Amino acid sequence: MASRALPECWGHRGASVAYPENTLASFEKALRDGAEGVESDIHVSLDDVVLMFHDPFLNRTTNGKGFIKGQRWYGPDGMQHLRTLKEPKQPIPTFAETIALFMQPENRHAKLHVDIKASNDPERLFELMHKTISSIPDWETALAPRLWLGVWHPKFIPHATRLLPYCTLVHIGFNLHVSRTCFWESCDVFSVYFGMLASRDGLRFREECKRAGKKLIVWTLNRPEEMIEAVRWDVDVLLTDVPHLWHELHTSLDADFNKTVSRYNRTFLWTTWRYYAPVVYFWAALAYLYLQYVVGPLQGKPRGIAARTN
Repeated sequence: MASRALPECWGHRGASVAYPENTLASFEKALRDGAEGVESDIHVSLDDVVLMFHDPFLNRTTNGKGFIKGQRWYGPDGMQHLRTLKEPKQPIPTFAETIALFMQPENRHAKLHVDIKASNDPERLFELMHKTISSIPDWETALAPRLWLGVWHPKFIPHATRLLPYCTLVHIGFNLHVSRTCFWESCDVFSVYFGMLASRDGLRFREECKRAGKKLIVWTLNRPEEMIEAVRWDVDVLLTDVPHLWHELHTSLDADFNKTVSRYNRTFLWTTWRYYAPVVYFWAALAYLYLQYVVGPLQGKPRGIAARTN
């Protein structure tokens, strides 16, 4: 048996190496590979259909073009007819179709973590989401406890707590200063980029979360050494594009925890360029500027722990 509780594994956009990201096939593959949940992203069409999609525009992953918010789902030229570029070609799933998948008997254990992109109108989106959620029989007990709502900007918090109060509220981010000053009081779960949590300030933040009873999600871990490092940190959830890889590691950890951990040293933290401090803090600064540009000023209440950047 493992010497400690192991983190849950959630498929990042599903099993997005095996199948096109953010598709029902990808979600289902992640769950069949043993994932306890799925992380996906969300946008709204011009005719008020909520879609599971990462980018605000269609070009990168489908045969469509342009921004989602300016196009209709229904109709001869609607987005319902688009397919992914990656094989096997898949349609874009709606939020309603995704909820239906998670309500199937074999999936009623699984959590759905919805990444609310900052370009969304929170009032409009959350009202549409609630309409879909509340249409499910026994939704308050059979579905709501499994829904996790990930937000990047504090502007979304009052809308979430008013319109979707039954969802677990998660702050997603690169920037720990934002986490501390804007979300510490309102969120009990923090979803943070692996490279940031691997920094010295990331170590302090992990310790702060443990002391305060906050849960930690870390993303996106696709190498076994990254997954084992997350186990060392004692995080609650890891996000991965390859849930089957974690399932194999989990089996090995259950059989002999110490032997499995010892196979993976920590040198990759110093030899992987994207985990170098200048790179990590560049992305943190860029995310900060982007959120202010798209949504507005990031204003929060400091909680007595000074922001640190080393």
